[in-house]
Amino acid sequence: MANQSSSCPILCASFNQDNSGFAISTKDGFKIFDSNTGRLCYERSFGAFIIVEMLYSSSLLAIVGAGEQPSLSPRRLCLFNTATGAPLRELPFLTSILAVRLNRKRLLVVLQENTYIYDSNSLAMLDTIDTVPNLKGLCAFSPSLDGCFLALPASTTKGAVLVYNVMELQSHCEIDAHRSPLAAIALSSNGTYIATASEQGTIIRVHLVSEATKSYSFRRGTYPSTIFSLSFAPSLQLPDILAATSSSGSVHIFSLGFDTNQRSKKSISFPGLILPDYVNHALDPAHRHVLHNAVSAGVRSYAVVRKVDKAADSPEFATCRAVVSLIAYNGYFQEYAFSINNQNESSWSLEREFNLLTLVSDGAETS
Repeated sequence: MANQSSSCPILCASFNQDNSGFAISTKDGFKIFDSNTGRLCYERSFGAFIIVEMLYSSSLLAIVGAGEQPSLSPRRLCLFNTATGAPLRELPFLTSILAVRLNRKRLLVVLQENTYIYDSNSLAMLDTIDTVPNLKGLCAFSPSLDGCFLALPASTTKGAVLVYNVMELQSHCEIDAHRSPLAAIALSSNGTYIATASEQGTIIRVHLVSEATKSYSFRRGTYPSTIFSLSFAPSLQLPDILAATSSSGSVHIFSLGFDTNQRSKKSISFPGLILPDYVNHALDPAHRHVLHNAVSAGVRSYAVVRKVDKAADSPEFATCRAVVSLIAYNGYFQEYAFSINNQNESSWSLEREFNLLTLVSDGAETS
C-alpha cells in the first residue's frame, strides 16, 4: 500500500502472505520486521521505494523504486535477495508499476492499463490482462494455490470488480458491488470472499467469490470517509472477521462467520416480505466493532488480522479472540488484542506500540 501523502515518512507498507512479517519503506530505504516479535530482521538504505513485497518469510523481495534516482526507476521491478544483498532479476516496463503481488507460483505486476501475470519460478510471462484505467493500482490477491484469484477494478464510473483466476488464466466473474468507483478491495487468503469499498466509504460489501453473490453489507459510518485498507482474518476454512481502516482514524472490525450456526436457523419478516437472516445480520450494527482514534484523522493506516482463536467453554459463552496489527504511516506500529463473544460484546486492548523508524534490533541484517 503506497502513501500518496508527503506529510508521512512511510512511503509504503505491506504484510507478507500469512501476515507473519511486514515491510515498510521511507525516503532512505526499506525495513523488514517480524510481526510476532516486532524484531527488525533486515534493512537496506540506498534510496526511496514505493513497493516492497515479501514472499512469505523467504529472502526474496519484489521492490520498485520511487524514481528519485536513475537506478531506482518506478518502471523497473527488481527481484531482490536479502540473503546476498543483490538483485536476482529485473523486469522493465514502459509505464510506472503501481502494484505487485506474488506467491510461490505467480508474480503479478499491475500497471495503469495492463496487468501482467508471470510464473514466479521461471519468470515466463503467462498472460496479460487489459484493464480500465487503474490510476491507484487497486488490486487484491488471494495467495492460496487452491483459490488463487486476482481482483481488479472493472469500471471507472461504478464499483465493478473483475475477478480473475491466475492459475487457470481465465476470467472468473465480474461483480457490480457499488454505485461509486472502488477505493479498496480485499480477498480472503483462500479466495472464498471478496470485500469492496467505494469512494464514498460508508458501505463495505462482501461477496462469495465462487457464486459472485453478495453475502454481507456492512455500514462503516454515516459520513463519507476514505477507506485505506481492508483485510480478512486468516483461515483455512471461512474467514471470521474483516478489518478496515479509514481516514477517520478508526479501526472497524466486522464479524462474518463467528455465529453462522445461529444465523442460519432463523429469518426475519415484514408484512408481505421475508428476508433471509444473513440480510438482517448484514444490516445489524451490533456486528460492527469500532476502535476510535487509533491514529490521527487523515493519517494513512493499514491493519491486518494476524491470528484468530476461538474458545468454547460453553455454548452460551463462545468467544473469539483476535490479534490486530496496525501500521500508521506516521511511523508507528500498534498491536491490539480484540475479543468478541456471542452476545456481540467486544473489547480492545493495546498490547504493544513502537516507532518503526527508530527501532534498532541486534542481529538485524543490513546492507
